[in-house]
Amino acid sequence: MVGAGLVPVFVGIKWALLRNGLRQSTGRTAVYVVSIVFTLLFAAGQLLGMVLLRGHAQAGTLAVLLTAVLALGWAVMPLFFPSGDETLDPTRLVMLPLRAGPLVRALLVASLVGIGPLFTLCLAVGAGISVAHGAFAVAVAVVAVPLVLLVCLALARAVAAANIRLLTSRRGRDLALLSGLVVAVGIQFVNFGAQRLGEAGGLSRLGPAAEVVRWVPPASAVGAVDSAGRGAYGAAVVQLLLSAAALAGLLYWWQRSLTTLMTAPDGSTLAAAGTGADRRRSAAGGGRLWPQGRTGAVMRRALTYAWRDPKAKSGWVTALALGVIIPLFNAWQGNGSIYWSCFAAGMLGTLMYNQFGQDTSAFWMVAMTVSSPRDAYVELRARAWALLLVTLPYATLVTVATAVVVGDWRALPEGLGLSYGLLGAMLGMGAWASAFFPYSIPQDSAYKNAAPGQGSLAWISMMGGMFGSAVLCAPLIVAAVWSHASSTGPSGWLLLPLGACWGALLTWAGLRWGASRTARRLPEILAAVSKA
Repeated sequence: MVGAGLVPVFVGIKWALLRNGLRQSTGRTAVYVVSIVFTLLFAAGQLLGMVLLRGHAQAGTLAVLLTAVLALGWAVMPLFFPSGDETLDPTRLVMLPLRAGPLVRALLVASLVGIGPLFTLCLAVGAGISVAHGAFAVAVAVVAVPLVLLVCLALARAVAAANIRLLTSRRGRDLALLSGLVVAVGIQFVNFGAQRLGEAGGLSRLGPAAEVVRWVPPASAVGAVDSAGRGAYGAAVVQLLLSAAALAGLLYWWQRSLTTLMTAPDGSTLAAAGTGADRRRSAAGGGRLWPQGRTGAVMRRALTYAWRDPKAKSGWVTALALGVIIPLFNAWQGNGSIYWSCFAAGMLGTLMYNQFGQDTSAFWMVAMTVSSPRDAYVELRARAWALLLVTLPYATLVTVATAVVVGDWRALPEGLGLSYGLLGAMLGMGAWASAFFPYSIPQDSAYKNAAPGQGSLAWISMMGGMFGSAVLCAPLIVAAVWSHASSTGPSGWLLLPLGACWGALLTWAGLRWGASRTARRLPEILAAVSKA
């Protein structure tokens, strides 16, 4: 098959994949149509906004930076959404008698089919129109706009081909699960940046960054249009050549990656463990760091799950990241206080919820070792201790950092006391919710945290536990308000031991209550967590 004949074949394959995917269910078709409508409306809004920006002093700055952000999105998309496009996986084609060169050209043309390329084209057209002034600039824009689109597509394909062994492994699934964290963190940065840009002269602050980015492909293509409109013809030619060279380099990298995939053996299954003696020494050394008996074994198992299980790792990383981003970002923007540090304790405390659901059907091994409320109490207590090894110092660090940024050292003891009290309440309520409202966590889905039919259990467990934790912390809140409203109230330093003791008491009570319930309902809990 000649190279030119591959293009219509692969374009037809791409259309067939889209069409057959929509035929799987009416719900999927409806979701896809709605997503297309919203994407087109957003793209039209972006295009109109860029056109209306034409003639503004900062139009070039915004157009260049938006193009760079768009290219960055295309670069990271395959890493976090590897299953979003089946044609991103070149290993499906390794058994076919195809050369890498014609395959690259055919896949690049097929990549133009989809809503993502259409959105990119709309933004690139808007960026070109906003900075094109004069006949020469319009001529440069005619070349720059498709060049931006092709560089973005080639970048996504090259990254996917170079990392396909990773993306199809367990670590690749971890990256997919962490996509929610990236979105959450990105929203905070966008919110922070939007507030800064909304101030007087906000766009002018982006000028130095734009001066650098306009020489980085594919933003350099839009920068070439801007340079041509301002009469800098030499700079325009150089910037356009930079984007063309980047496209050629990406195509070459993509072709080399495809050649390696088609000819090199897959060594991903080779054993990477050390010798038996090394493993025995590691196990012996690790065993001295943990308590003896059931407690140490459960703690090690819980922390191993947190490190190796994709769903558990996603929950941990999300809680740790948002727990520090929300308080510090509010403090940097001048809207923060020491009380925002309690957000870290609240986020980390949610990790105690649905402890048995994290085991899925393997909970039967835990159930076989529980013969009394005492055994259940030791099991839950060890899981709480494993959480405290990380959450307690982390909540302390976030509270101290918030006090530093806010500049209110006198409120530090009060903030620590409230954080410790809330963390203890969340751990106690989490142990209670784990016993009363267990549910199964699907392991084959990156975005479902409860099995079908158990979504209400997940909401009841989380919302009820969070509301209950707030109620249980009411004495500490009353004491804090009293200390500020009355000169005879307890001082902030007294709230620190009060919060720590109150949190420890709530954790102990929740563990006791949850343990008695767990010991009585082992078969029911096993059935609930085994539905996925």
